[in-house]
Amino acid sequence: MRIGLLGTGRIGSFHAGVLARHPAVEALVVADAQPARAVAVARRTGARAVATATELFEAGVDAVVIASATSAHAELIGRAARAGLPAFCEKPVALDLAGTLGALREAERTHSVLQLGFMRRFDAGYTAARAAVRGGALGRLHTVRTATSDPAPPPAAYLPLSGGLFRDCLIHDFDMVRWVTGREVTRVYATGSDGGHPMFRAAGDVDTAAALLTLDDGTLVTATSTRCNGAGYDVRMELAGETDQIAVGLDGRTPLTSAEPEGPGAPADPWPGFLERFAAAYEAELDAFVRLVRGEAANPCDGREALSALRIAEACELSRRERRAVELTEIPSA
Repeated sequence: MRIGLLGTGRIGSFHAGVLARHPAVEALVVADAQPARAVAVARRTGARAVATATELFEAGVDAVVIASATSAHAELIGRAARAGLPAFCEKPVALDLAGTLGALREAERTHSVLQLGFMRRFDAGYTAARAAVRGGALGRLHTVRTATSDPAPPPAAYLPLSGGLFRDCLIHDFDMVRWVTGREVTRVYATGSDGGHPMFRAAGDVDTAAALLTLDDGTLVTATSTRCNGAGYDVRMELAGETDQIAVGLDGRTPLTSAEPEGPGAPADPWPGFLERFAAAYEAELDAFVRLVRGEAANPCDGREALSALRIAEACELSRRERRAVELTEIPSA
């Protein structure tokens, strides 16, 4: 199989290494808006670098992996659909709901394969939590708590292109709430704080956010996120039921120190970032894409699944701006 990789930044470079090692990938073609970056990745991985996306689409590839800037995702999904090429795309589909709906319509119109990159669906902890909840091990689920905390803010130039904290970070938590519990969000109330670096206010974004979600069976979910967690990269999910409760992301590298005299101290080697924390999950999701293209597996996260998570993020952003509870029925779904 020949795969084309569009985007060779931090996550694209990681994907290039995974694809280059995959036994079913015979050839890898890479392109980037900064051609020199693609050349460097090609040298490291044994791939072939081309100067433009057009050259990549004309290179005879069998599928494409889109890891470009978010602003280019929708256009590249459309190009892949028109070319009849299966596509894997990093989340989100687009920076806004209109762009997302347009890209998904084009993929569906051409009956194209589109898998979205929600890598937590392939993490061992989240997979085990899903099995526990769906299997009834916790009894009636009543409370879910999630946290996504980055150790340091991204570059200022990234913020206006990110879609904001709810769409960029918490969208993973929203996807996990649906995927683990099997329930839908019906109402949100969200708020945020921009008390950190002035670049967040300049971008109309927040550096810290919290949301209260109500699920369709009454389960309550609190979801928090920050760009300023100096202790390290912290991603967790806690699920409490009437008979038991479990946690995802609680291990020897969780950047959390107990204040109790007999509690655990700070980890010697806390998780530094998402690539390290979810390396195995990233590899597994690309393997799933390869198997999907080969007709060996079903799509683990199609465009409509990604849309469901984005609608929750959109509702949270609307709630933050208007300082009110928002029903999910207020957010377009088609």
